Amino acid sequence: MLRSLLFYIVLFFATVFCGSAAMIFALINRGGNLSHLIARLWGRIVLFAAGVKVRVEGLQNIDPDQAYVFAANHQSQFDIFALLAHLPTQFRWLAKKELFQLPFLGVGMKGAGYIPIDRSNRREALRSIDLAAARVREGTSIVIFPEGTRTVDGTLQSFKKGGFHLAIKSKRPIVPVSVSGTFAILPKKGFRMRPQTVLIYVGDPVPTEDISGRDRDWLISEIRRRIQEKLPQDEKGEPEPTAAESKHS
Repeated sequence: MLRSLLFYIVLFFATVFCGSAAMIFALINRGGNLSHLIARLWGRIVLFAAGVKVRVEGLQNIDPDQAYVFAANHQSQFDIFALLAHLPTQFRWLAKKELFQLPFLGVGMKGAGYIPIDRSNRREALRSIDLAAARVREGTSIVIFPEGTRTVDGTLQSFKKGGFHLAIKSKRPIVPVSVSGTFAILPKKGFRMRPQTVLIYVGDPVPTEDISGRDRDWLISEIRRRIQEKLPQDEKGEPEPTAAESKHS
């Protein structure tokens, strides 16, 4: 319980400090790269306060100087801290707009160039996806959570389609990222945290240059399968439906 209390105290002050710093750096560096480095520092501070260690495998599968769409499963708030701190590349989040309304955190996210998406407004959501795809084509990676929200039971959920429109529009590879262990630290409706080691596995990129919208269901199925196969059995969830077993040719 004392560890949980320390975590929330550090989270508050680190968010105030790093959010404000990210906004200041955004005035100096319009691209948001410096602000993203502040966000990485924020992630590391929070993980340290929580007593959470992170092990990353598969980094040899990506080139830090290339732009990708990273698609990760979403078990807990700690997914955000772990990916910020340990994914060694400049990236931006495609995140629900409500997060941008939070004090200091929202300011920092805007300063770092993260992209809000309004899931209640289809037209605005598509506009955000187009903006994110343009960012990727220009050389900045984007991280998405295809499940749309955190899992409630610790298992992999079904995927929504929006992030895959982004990947297809960007014509850049989409990288499956499996995050394991964060649900046990802090479930969606939990308050008390239980420190443990988190494992992040970065998979092989899936090219999208020759993929069209007609192949979207295949792409969703393939990325979910690759994320699922690197998760422990109790986190895998239901098998991917076999409605689209092969890519349209």
